[in-house]
Amino acid sequence: MMRTILSLLAALMLWAMPALAQSSGPLRIEITEGVIEPMPYAVPDFVADGAAGAEFGRNIARVIASDLSGTGLFREIPAQAHIGRITSFDSPVQFADWRAVNAQALITGAVSIDGSGRLVVRFRIYDVFAGQELGSGLQFVGTQDGWRRMAHKVADQVYSRITGEGGYFDSRVVFVAESGPKDQRAKRLALMDYDGANLSYLTDSSSIVLAPRFSPTGDRVIYTSYETGFPQIYVLDVASVGRRALPTPEGTMSFAPRFAPDGRSLVYSLTQGGNTDIYRMDIASGTSTRLTTAPSIETAPSFSPDGSQIVFESDRSGTPQLYIMSAGGGDARRISAGQGRYGTPVWSPRGDLIAFTKQSKGRFHIGVMRLDGSEERLLTASFLDEGPTWAPNGRVIMFTRETQGAGGQAGLYSVDISGRNLKQVPTGTGASDPSWSPLQN
Repeated sequence: MMRTILSLLAALMLWAMPALAQSSGPLRIEITEGVIEPMPYAVPDFVADGAAGAEFGRNIARVIASDLSGTGLFREIPAQAHIGRITSFDSPVQFADWRAVNAQALITGAVSIDGSGRLVVRFRIYDVFAGQELGSGLQFVGTQDGWRRMAHKVADQVYSRITGEGGYFDSRVVFVAESGPKDQRAKRLALMDYDGANLSYLTDSSSIVLAPRFSPTGDRVIYTSYETGFPQIYVLDVASVGRRALPTPEGTMSFAPRFAPDGRSLVYSLTQGGNTDIYRMDIASGTSTRLTTAPSIETAPSFSPDGSQIVFESDRSGTPQLYIMSAGGGDARRISAGQGRYGTPVWSPRGDLIAFTKQSKGRFHIGVMRLDGSEERLLTASFLDEGPTWAPNGRVIMFTRETQGAGGQAGLYSVDISGRNLKQVPTGTGASDPSWSPLQN
């Protein structure tokens, strides 16, 4: 009988009883008294034919290692410690050599370029101690300039087969790139891979842009721009960078947009006549429906994954708090119960948690809570942490952190939902307002 591995859910949801995910081998991510013991693994350079293929093989292996080790759940055994050598993709693996260096998982691969110039990446995942392959016939085919994406796809497969959870490496992040002095900061939309690679710009810096958000399919971005002097919502096509303004009443301010799960409508805040409420717009027709009517500020709406509910921020109780209502509007129930001010709620793609920003006792935090407000857990604390966005698998959160002082700079950071593995995300520029895409097709 094959043993089971601890799922990533058990590793990260420390308030829940550990759950087990089925695996074809005895691989294990150990948890001792709430401490995650990273799994040691090896990923030698992928073998290849010719110098061009060899460079791809080296680079792909390095990206896979960066993805896995960056989760905090895996620990790479460096190449200089390897006893075994992979010189042929089809040669039998000498498991004893890898056991000797305590590798629990081994990833091998081969890279070739086919007759049409496409890059072919084949790979295998081994449970070293069981001496077994986890799956067979695994490969990806793509353009040569898409080698990084294929590396991320391989890493997603490794992550999924060992943890029992979906991966998140083959994804992108749209954010606001910032440059210049703090009081005259230029802002433009930027797009990058989740790890900071392949940075490009979607808008220029001629006007202030805020709050970009991906569509459920990742092919469009909605955001707020001040190019007309008032905040207005735009929809941008990521591939063509074409964009259009969405209709709102003249003299109003529209902001904080977010797509519905079906991608055909969005929710946003609109200020009119001194009152700020949440509206829902049909994108094709431009028709909006008012969802809230309280004499208070309602903003930062976010749909549940099934589209049936909306979590949002409101100061109707005197301070900003979190509420949930039906997607069609109506009565709302407050879910935040702690001391402090709550904002920017975002529903997890798994539907189990809500991430938020909290200001309390002079500090800002990124936190998570259950849908009823229970089991609140603060993951970070700093001068200014805000604007969480979820990884596609609902187990990692990216957010903005700004340093204190006149020269303070905003940057992107990520943390897992246990509060561990806090790290800065490289952006090459000041950065804020991240939005994580779904996995790419």
